[in-house]
Amino acid sequence: MAASDMSSAAAAAAADSYKGMSSDNIKGLVLGLSSSFFIGASFIVKKKGLKKAGASGVRAGVGGYSYLYEPLWWTGMITMIVGEIANFAAYAFAPAILVTPLGALSIIISAVLAHIILRERLHIFGILGCVLCVVGSTTIVLHAPREREIESVKEVWDLATEPAFLFYASLVMAIVLVLVFHYIPEYGQTHIMFYIGVCSLVGSLSVMSVKALGIALKLTLSGMNQLIYPQTWAFAIIVGTCVVTQMNYLNKALDTFNTAVVSPIYYVTFTSLTILASVIMFKDWDRQNLTQIVTEMCGFVTILSGTFLLHKTKDMADGSLSMSMKLPRYADDEDGFGREGIPLRRQESSRT
Repeated sequence: MAASDMSSAAAAAAADSYKGMSSDNIKGLVLGLSSSFFIGASFIVKKKGLKKAGASGVRAGVGGYSYLYEPLWWTGMITMIVGEIANFAAYAFAPAILVTPLGALSIIISAVLAHIILRERLHIFGILGCVLCVVGSTTIVLHAPREREIESVKEVWDLATEPAFLFYASLVMAIVLVLVFHYIPEYGQTHIMFYIGVCSLVGSLSVMSVKALGIALKLTLSGMNQLIYPQTWAFAIIVGTCVVTQMNYLNKALDTFNTAVVSPIYYVTFTSLTILASVIMFKDWDRQNLTQIVTEMCGFVTILSGTFLLHKTKDMADGSLSMSMKLPRYADDEDGFGREGIPLRRQESSRT
């Protein structure tokens, strides 16, 4: 009898710890998946536009701008903008630990569409990398924390001004200033982590501000005007400042180092720091047990493994190994169109 009571209590505890995905998490998931699809597809459409423009004018890779007169390229650009809007909206509904890792799926979309549309063959290990990304993303989605109930942008501001997050933000800014004024002038051209470090550290703050701004706009559209609060505009200014800084140093990294090296390192550091910032500011893990947290981390590591495998097969395809199946080649030196994933999804528009 006692054993029966204990099993019933354990079952009840398990049910309380996992209640399924909330409606907001589902909305964020749908928006995140839509964002990955649009952004992944935009790479392919823009590349076709670049090739078409390059056939009749100066290629983008050598400084030409004939692609600006190509409707297909603009179709890809509009598709990317739609994807970015969906990504912005996803943060308003779901925690960053759910939305940010989904960016890796845009790599899969690009690889699959390149294989089908551009006839760029996908290496067998690239297929394995895609599978790992899907498995990792599914694991995180199924165990992601529920979104915190927020009724005013003032609540977000209170979370951002708590001692723990103020310490994190201050530490980030201090490290960024040291990197920018001390290390980058001397070592920036030879050590990739200095540029990537600035991008990732500032990027973690930009995502928190984007999420705050998204929540403010969501509440405003639901009838609770948040535009009257100065905190909303403060978050908007922070977003603008962080994104400009982030893109500036990301472009420096891409101009100095191989894209195939920059992409996976940036994805790992940016996503890791974003999850850390979200855990500190929104206390995502306070509403979860240890099993759920460990499972999410396992899912994240699985995505990282898939991402590195995808980029490693790019090196195999470009190297001396002769394979019958190749990873899609998005070579910057061919037509000015790089191969990037979720955290690099803004790279293409910023470079052009």
